[in-house]
Amino acid sequence: MTAHKATPSSARRRRSGHAHARGRRARKGSLWGGAAALAVLCAAGFAAAGWTSADAGGASAGGRSTASAGPSGSAASGPASSGPTAGTAGAGSGTPPAGPSTSPSGSPSGGTSDSATAGSSASDIPASGPGTFTTASGSSAKVGRGTALRYRVDVEDGLDLSATDVARQVEGILGDRRGWTADGRSAFQRVSGGTTDFVVRVATPATVDEICGQYGLDTGGEVNCNVADNVMVNLKRWLLATPVYARDVTAYRALIVNHEVGHFLGHGHVGCPGPGKPAPAMMQQIKGMDGCVPNVWPYDDQGRFLTGPAVP
Repeated sequence: MTAHKATPSSARRRRSGHAHARGRRARKGSLWGGAAALAVLCAAGFAAAGWTSADAGGASAGGRSTASAGPSGSAASGPASSGPTAGTAGAGSGTPPAGPSTSPSGSPSGGTSDSATAGSSASDIPASGPGTFTTASGSSAKVGRGTALRYRVDVEDGLDLSATDVARQVEGILGDRRGWTADGRSAFQRVSGGTTDFVVRVATPATVDEICGQYGLDTGGEVNCNVADNVMVNLKRWLLATPVYARDVTAYRALIVNHEVGHFLGHGHVGCPGPGKPAPAMMQQIKGMDGCVPNVWPYDDQGRFLTGPAVP
């Protein structure tokens, strides 16, 4: 879910926050109280969408993405950052007869060394951390066309996560041919030092709340946000996803990154375009699918932008 009030400071970068958090506490009960209904939708949606990985074309970071849609009205349902961008679709093999492909082709599936992922439950996840971060070392090749947006990947200290593994997954997502580079203009490159355009940070719920709260967002210990140059990923969502995507947490991570980076690029929220159609990456899927089938990518395998009606 995402709420944002942002004022783009450039044609390519969104500098004020997007949070999927407005009215968070008031909605929390209804949000998670609908888990059973979402789980039913999940089963139907997975069958409709199919969990396959499209080959990411030619990028060293898990495939070259060519998708960066221009700003599509930044609607907000909260202060200023994007909440949990549901972006995990089921992984699997086989080609679906129809529907979107959801598994991140460039990111590890299943066998990552994120030991905290396997068998994680909400009670296992630390609520707070030191608020300091370790930056993933090294860098990636540029993916996409145009001038690359330089980004860093940070993991809060003390977590049972490898910054290297998280960086590899983020690279794969941003480098996928169904991602934001699919418009033929946008490009990304991960760096570990020097100037950056944005930072992807995985952090405990309390740290996410603190950083997002500095921009007036209430993430309620549950959701992600984009504020200024920070793409804040709530550890709960990174490890547990949401009910619809519980069967493929790796895919949901793609939705988180694509949704929040989409806000950074200037995209606002959209709704479901119609029953049985792929849910856009900029749809607040955590609120419900509204008849759409699960999808975590901004573009489909044919390079078509997946969007819907603008929503506030």
